[in-house]
Amino acid sequence: MKKAALFITLLLATTAIYAQSEKYIKAMENLVPGIDTTQTQDGLTELANSFERIANAEKTQWLPYYYAALCYVNKANMFFTSQQTDQIDPLMDKAEPLLSKAEELEKDNSEVYCLKKMFNSAKMMADPMNRFMTFGMAANEALEKAKALNPENPRVYLLEGIDKYYTPEQFGGSKTEGKKLFEEASKKFDSFKSLSSIHPAWGAGQVKYFLSM
Repeated sequence: MKKAALFITLLLATTAIYAQSEKYIKAMENLVPGIDTTQTQDGLTELANSFERIANAEKTQWLPYYYAALCYVNKANMFFTSQQTDQIDPLMDKAEPLLSKAEELEKDNSEVYCLKKMFNSAKMMADPMNRFMTFGMAANEALEKAKALNPENPRVYLLEGIDKYYTPEQFGGSKTEGKKLFEEASKKFDSFKSLSSIHPAWGAGQVKYFLSM
């Protein structure tokens, strides 16, 4: 009788955990495509808030923290494009603890290091002249680590290509080299398979955009 009761208890607990996991995956699946499709600052804020709500409910999952931080970084890039660089640091103040939590939960992950690269690049863009030696170098180191952890990660080559494309030639930039890196990223995307429906898969559209230029 005791064994039967224990079995029923374990079965109910397992069912509850599965249901919770399924609910988490469904919630994430509804949001993850927005990383590639959200093109407004307000939209990115709303998306980041949604990921943060999931992170607060699923404190052992690294992906909601990762995506929330990515939304703030993408929003910072929009402010840089519109020359509103004074808006970048407040966004990075929001992104930093989320990125740190993602790294704490998922150590030595190429995707997390790609995001670290983007975070440090955004911090540098807020004041390039004074911050290159700190945040610029940190961004380069993070990207090198991302490539070392997974040389097949297409986002590594996308980010390298963006750096080459936008950096002035006198500082080592080259649109020709940038194009080669975008082409390499495109090849990597052709063979890339995400670990699941909610793991990082963004960036293919950006590669096509840059190659069209």
